[in-house]
Amino acid sequence: MSELKERSVTLNGVETRIWEKGDGAPIGYFPGYGGAPRWHAFLDELARSRKVIVPSLPGFPGGGHGHLELDSQLDWVMACNDLLDLAGLNGADLIGVGFGGALAADVAAVFPETVRKLVLVSPYGLFLDDDPITNIWAQRPGTVQNILCTHPERFLEMTATPNDYDPTEWNIEMIRAAEAGARFLWPNGNTRLSKRLPRIKQPTLLLWGAEDKVIPQGYAKVFADGISGETKIETIAGAGHLAELDEPEAVAKAILAFTG
Repeated sequence: MSELKERSVTLNGVETRIWEKGDGAPIGYFPGYGGAPRWHAFLDELARSRKVIVPSLPGFPGGGHGHLELDSQLDWVMACNDLLDLAGLNGADLIGVGFGGALAADVAAVFPETVRKLVLVSPYGLFLDDDPITNIWAQRPGTVQNILCTHPERFLEMTATPNDYDPTEWNIEMIRAAEAGARFLWPNGNTRLSKRLPRIKQPTLLLWGAEDKVIPQGYAKVFADGISGETKIETIAGAGHLAELDEPEAVAKAILAFTG
């Protein structure tokens, strides 16, 4: 397996980090809550057989203050499409988790030539009045990891202050990541994606952690029923909302089998 490489691109005037590791056909990853502060075990599992490319989303770690340049849903979708192109992911497979799942789904719907196969892991974008999503921004300080993961220590490890960072500055960066997600999803995670789901004609894998405390598993069928392309639903035993942190091997295995 090749070494982790880092480079920067300019997105809407903001320097934006791109991580890349592995060989083979490229596959992109839009992370969920907290972004991708570190390269983690799930990405290494994918990189055993694929070139894994992780572009930093605006406002998330590595994405600077890019979210401040985005004033609308369309701005977010266009920025993500541009980011995929800058990262070398145009026409590649794309994974989106939670917040990143809502963005990945919209890119696939609005710019279909950008995404070959789509993987959505507990994505946002819809809201059902009779089966509401848990508001992760309303959790008591220091407890959100218990909502996101069945192994909360893995989220804490991923978001811990890096050795070369001032703890106060890192805390500000984590708050900025939460703010970026809230700007896009406030108040209930509904981006009106249901109107655009029929435009998704790509083969789509819907993965859900069996212990997801954020987005109920019933949303998987709503996504599958709305998407025009062939869909497959899989449940990951023992995993919570950020299933790739809880069960990296199982999630990677399901994705690699689906994307081929």
